[in-house]
Amino acid sequence: MLLALAASALVALALLSDLVVPWSVEQYSRHRARRRRVTEEVFDPGRERRAEQKARELLRSCVDEEDWEMYRELGFIRVWGKQRAADHDRFAGPAYAYLIYPHKPIVAYLPQTGRLLSEYCINFPDQTRPFGSTRLPDSDDVLAKWMALTSDEQRLLSAANMHLPGRQFDPAALRRDLWRLSRWERARIRSLVGKAPTAPLESDS
Repeated sequence: MLLALAASALVALALLSDLVVPWSVEQYSRHRARRRRVTEEVFDPGRERRAEQKARELLRSCVDEEDWEMYRELGFIRVWGKQRAADHDRFAGPAYAYLIYPHKPIVAYLPQTGRLLSEYCINFPDQTRPFGSTRLPDSDDVLAKWMALTSDEQRLLSAANMHLPGRQFDPAALRRDLWRLSRWERARIRSLVGKAPTAPLESDS
């Protein structure tokens, strides 16, 4: 009797293994394939480069030509402050301006004197799924700050952490960037003047 039961059990196990083993192997193979796909996507060395290229294209489509050239050649964008140097004089220039760098604080300064005013630290996390992180592509970070400053300056400043100049930036490096900006602007003005069409001389008749 026991021998018959043991034989029946062995036959049942053999039949069960014919069903379970292939299913287990298939499930394991699928699991490894899914892990392989995720690993390849996470560690794709070209993914960040492609994301930055798309971000640069988006930034270029949003800002004007001067801002785009400034960012491309200098690595930052200037945004003028809303308040005028003299509120009663509509021809007065802005009282202050900002420099926007990728993944660095926004720097406020006086354009007339170059005096550094403050640093504003604010982060725009990457909400992309499924690979969201705390770091946007460089140009997306610049665009997010630019949009926030130009659309609602006071809201951005109230949400940011304000520090005196020198907290994260080297003031000497900032002054050097302001000097580079002034030289870049002078060269651009000369270039635009050189390209401007001249009015034809009227001939005496």
